[in-house]
This record gives sequence, structure tokens and C-alpha cells, in this order.
Amino acid sequence: MLKYILPLILFIIMAIFLAIGLNLNPSEIPSPLLNKPAPVFSAPKLQAPSEKLANADLKGQVWLFNVWASWCVSCREEHPVLNELARQKAVTIVGLNYKDDPAAAKNWLDTLGNPYNVSIMDQDGRIGIDWGVYGVPETFVIDKKGLVRYKHTGPVTPIDVQQTFLPLIAQLQAELS
Repeated sequence: MLKYILPLILFIIMAIFLAIGLNLNPSEIPSPLLNKPAPVFSAPKLQAPSEKLANADLKGQVWLFNVWASWCVSCREEHPVLNELARQKAVTIVGLNYKDDPAAAKNWLDTLGNPYNVSIMDQDGRIGIDWGVYGVPETFVIDKKGLVRYKHTGPVTPIDVQQTFLPLIAQLQAELS
């Protein structure tokens, strides 16, 4: 009797875990960085490689950190959304060009438009590792104190901008530094 009940119990337990897993949203990957200081970086600017940008340069302002690459299909999907967000001038957008060829990245921006106030290069992926990047695109919201306040995995959609990003940006900009 036990040899029939034990497999049934194991099957029920596995089915429960499968059902839970199927109801999870894969774009809501938790980040250990939330509400912690953004990882420190200093990297060459894509458009001016002799100049560097560090996150310390952004202290005192709310900014988005968007991880992208010219080889990324999903980045192409979100790019018009970022261009529209940039036109609204609601927030500084910093791009992290991830494991990409600089010439291809520049061509991408020249062809599709450049939503970034500045984009930096991460050819070896070290900055991405520090930020816990799983893949591209990923977008982080950083507050005036330099704390990571939100992480979005996958392409940003117009709904994400309206329902999540803009309200959060407005809230963070209203906070005192």
C-alpha cells in the first residue's frame, strides 16, 4: 500500500511546485540591490571614449540605468518606448552598452534614435556583473541618494512607463535628497 501512496504524494507535491512556478512573472526577478547603493562604476562614454562617466556624477538626481546592446532583439522592441520617454524629459536616462561592438552600438543609435543622455561601454561585462544583470534589456531606477529603487527585467513597454516608471520617478523626484 505504501508503495502506491508515496509516489502519489510525491506527484502532488511536484504538481503544487509546478503550479506555483507557472504563476510567477519571469520579468519580476528580485534584485539583491533594491534599496541599496547602486554598484560603483566608471566607464568610457560610447560617443566620447576618452571621457568617463561614474555613477557619482549622477548623485542628487533620479536616473534610469538601461542595459542594452545592438545585438539584442528585445532591446529593439523597447527602443521606441525609451525614445518616447526621452522626449518627455521626465528623467535622465543612462545607457549601459553591454558586451557590444562600439561601432555597431553607435550605428544602432544613429539609425534608431538615441534616448540616452549618455551611454557608457561595458565591453567585458564587468559592470553588468556588478549590477546582477541576467540579460538584456534590464532597466534600473536610481534615486537622488544613489539607491537602486526598482529593477525591470525585459523590454520596457508603454504600460510599464505609464503605470510604473513615471509614478515612481515623480515620487522619487519629490523626495528630498
